Amino acid sequence: MLDALADAVSRHSGGLDRGGTAVPHLTLVALDDLIAPVPLLYEPMVCFIVEGSKRTVAGDLSWVVGQGQMFLNSIVLPVTATFERVPYRSVVLHIDGGALATLLVELDEGEPADSPVPQGGQIVAPMDPEITDAVLRWVRLLDTPGDIRALAPRVEGEILYRLLRSPLGPLLRQCMPADSAAARVRAVAAWIAAHYAEPVSVEDLAARAHMSTATLHRHFKATTGMSPMRFQKHLRLLEARRRLLAGGTTAASTAQAVGYRSATQFNREYRGVYGLPPAQDAARLRAQAGAANW
Repeated sequence: MLDALADAVSRHSGGLDRGGTAVPHLTLVALDDLIAPVPLLYEPMVCFIVEGSKRTVAGDLSWVVGQGQMFLNSIVLPVTATFERVPYRSVVLHIDGGALATLLVELDEGEPADSPVPQGGQIVAPMDPEITDAVLRWVRLLDTPGDIRALAPRVEGEILYRLLRSPLGPLLRQCMPADSAAARVRAVAAWIAAHYAEPVSVEDLAARAHMSTATLHRHFKATTGMSPMRFQKHLRLLEARRRLLAGGTTAASTAQAVGYRSATQFNREYRGVYGLPPAQDAARLRAQAGAANW
């Protein structure tokens, strides 16, 4: 069944494509050649690895997901992805909070007492045949566009239902409660992502989360692998790299646009993360094959 799914992904993916497909909440990724590590901004999602393997690093956290496994990320998170084995094929389900909430209301059930919630905001587990079959039917809707509107929400709902019954279920449920520590950390991370260029203090973020600064720091690092300030820095540098690669801007103006008051500090931190000064790094990326798709 994984072979059939890999074939479907190959037929409908444009490569390292993060632009989605005609099926809502569905993205396909296909890569045939090894490339340099890729900085990405993860959103709440489930990634089903059909072929190959990928290592992801976020701050002090690191995990590898390979063929036949699925990975849940429950928080907005700047990461670096390294494709360790190709050909690589994956199916990405972007979590729709509304669809998940509706399903949980229909099920009318709480979290099972014997299913402890994993620490952090990520978890890896094997795909079972029922999940693989549902994902295959979801992707194959791209072969019959006329069926997408009627059937895609139903198949997506089935996938979510089966994920709730899988080892991913406890963490997936935690995407919903409004007042848990995990939910407050996710809200703070989302706020930082939306306001990354604005000056902010840990005290301000702790007040927003209704936590002490020490409690926020502990929960935030357990979930994202980094402190709130380091998280903001990586978001700023990720956006700066995107702007520089697009062209038409200078390192100084980019630094200001993403929230740096000191161009010197921007250059130092950029080089510390990406290995080269901003202009040289952007030139290197443009020269690499496929750089426009990173």
